[in-house]
Amino acid sequence: MSKTTVVVGAGIVGAAIAFELQRRGRQVTLIDRDQPGLGASFGNMASIAVSEFMAVSRPATWRKIPRWLLDPEGPVWLRPFYAPKMTSWFLRFILAGRPSRVAAIEAAGAGLCARVLDDLKPMLEAVGARDMLTDEGCLAIYETEAEFAADRDHIALMENYGFAHQVLTGKAIRDLEPALSPHIVKAVLLPANRSIRDPYRLVLKLVEAFRQAGGVFVSGEVERVERHGGGADVVLAGGTRLVTSDVVLAAGARTRFLAAALGEPIPLETERGYHTQIMAPGISMRHSIIWPERAFMVTPTAGGIRVGGNVELAGLDAAPDYRRARVLVRHAQRALPGLKAEETSEWMGHRPAFPDTLPIISASSQVPGVWYATGHGHLGLTYSATTARLIADMMTGARPPVDMAPFSITRF
Repeated sequence: MSKTTVVVGAGIVGAAIAFELQRRGRQVTLIDRDQPGLGASFGNMASIAVSEFMAVSRPATWRKIPRWLLDPEGPVWLRPFYAPKMTSWFLRFILAGRPSRVAAIEAAGAGLCARVLDDLKPMLEAVGARDMLTDEGCLAIYETEAEFAADRDHIALMENYGFAHQVLTGKAIRDLEPALSPHIVKAVLLPANRSIRDPYRLVLKLVEAFRQAGGVFVSGEVERVERHGGGADVVLAGGTRLVTSDVVLAAGARTRFLAAALGEPIPLETERGYHTQIMAPGISMRHSIIWPERAFMVTPTAGGIRVGGNVELAGLDAAPDYRRARVLVRHAQRALPGLKAEETSEWMGHRPAFPDTLPIISASSQVPGVWYATGHGHLGLTYSATTARLIADMMTGARPPVDMAPFSITRF
């Protein structure tokens, strides 16, 4: 029986990896329990967030968490029934806030972010999707000088690592984005933080190009990955077994179950995120905007305007609470007074996140031939092409262009 490389998970990260491996000469099968792109990649905020590598685990963040959790409209919401299951994760999150650990996390994140556009543009070109990347950047907005001062650490971090930005006030803000409220007193232009015009369509384009290159997509539930000889086989629900040369686990938050069965438990949680897609917004926008104080984003994408963000901690199975999405729309209307919420749809998805905010991009420490690409949090789309490049380099024996130690599974 001939062997193949199997990629589990057909979101943006898995699709990018499958495409990259296939074009490097591997025979690849891409597997997902749903059709491609219907998980977190369907409803992400379409942001290529090149400057967003500040460690969320900084003490300044976790000290705010008690206040956020008590605010029904705050940026973080923990459902009470799920709190006991989060204890270990939160402890790891706090430990990741030690100054030396924060510095290491941010250095590793900056190393990935510095590569993002150089890796993304060739991937888009290769699948005929270069026009999906916008030329406009993102505006971080602030309603008060105190809000701007509270975000100074992020600005200083960008300066330290040489990421371009420009502080704007008054008329200069409205000249770039006329729909913004005059109550927005300051903004920071992040010119490299581009957007994707339709992130779901990008996944479909990648999978289409992957198939045209000879790759195979299989719709099925991966029940387990089993050790077999010197490697591993993939077993689908129903008993179908795929004999593999390599397996890449890129199944988002569900990767933790496959890893645990291989004897590699990983502290992977789902940060549930919400969006409202508005197809009749009554305004036009050139840039995406992010409001750091309120932890939400507004992006022109998918033929309309998308409002999303926040973090809900409630596991994989709890029903969505779309009040979260409606809160974000109200916040967005404060920033964009002309924004109408007409012809809307609401969505909830699962971002896979580790407590130290870095992904795992790594070989298994237990099973030869098993690889991990998961835990990208809010940056799955941002890191997708770079992750594909790094995984493919390691699997084919090429030297990755960045130090891979910070992204190893052995850090847990």
